[in-house]
Amino acid sequence: MAAGRLADDDDRLKLSVVIPAHNEVDSIQETVETTVVELDRHGIDYEILVIDDASGDGTADKVRELAARWPNVRCERSEKPPGFGHAVRHGLSLYTGDVVAIMMADLSDSPADLVLYYRVLEQGYDCAFGTRFGNGGRTYAYPRFKLILNRLVNTGIRFLFQHGYNDTTNAFKAYRREVIEQIQPLLSNHFNLTVEMPLKAIVRGYDFAVVPVTWTNREHGESKLRLKEMGSRYVFIVLYVWLEHHLSRGDYRREDSPRRRNAQDSESRVRLARDG
Repeated sequence: MAAGRLADDDDRLKLSVVIPAHNEVDSIQETVETTVVELDRHGIDYEILVIDDASGDGTADKVRELAARWPNVRCERSEKPPGFGHAVRHGLSLYTGDVVAIMMADLSDSPADLVLYYRVLEQGYDCAFGTRFGNGGRTYAYPRFKLILNRLVNTGIRFLFQHGYNDTTNAFKAYRREVIEQIQPLLSNHFNLTVEMPLKAIVRGYDFAVVPVTWTNREHGESKLRLKEMGSRYVFIVLYVWLEHHLSRGDYRREDSPRRRNAQDSESRVRLARDG
């Protein structure tokens, strides 16, 4: 589908939701159930693919129970070594939809926002990116130190890439299949995948709409993000994509590379999606 063209009823997009899960037995049932209810309510064709990332607490068994109730829910064990990036990459090798969203297993992401992403992609955008900060985005119980660090890192990324987006590190995003195919190979094995995917999509010429989303801190379990371990990995992947952008002379850009929509057009498109 060409960018900007609305999908008609005979050309509905199938949505795949990839949910990496490591020891999320206390959260995964509610995550899947609320997502199923919301997508069914909006009549969206979908599959939910939970990737078990070396869990040892019964997460996979819980998802298999849910899959017995809903045939469009399935659980796959990651064949790669443990790690968020590895799990997502395994899911991206298995999904069957026209568009795919990466969603967290800990109830931090809202299924209502997932529907909004889908509407944006229906309108023809290549990517749907959420922002938790400003423009209607909200966070609840975000740890103060992580919030300060998040704002510093995202400001630095925004300065380097001049892409006008203030929440690049947010894992919760959605992409068209052709974008996933063209940002390969993905290198990140851990949470730095959350910046590799959107930055590669942007520098390779794919357009995006920014959607205000809600983020809620987990109630169960513990965060899998280890800041001390991730710092150098984030720096590496940001510099890797920045060097591609400035030194590759466009070798990896999409061949049809359309004129990028301006911010005003993007904002109006998002309002249209929310109203719809």
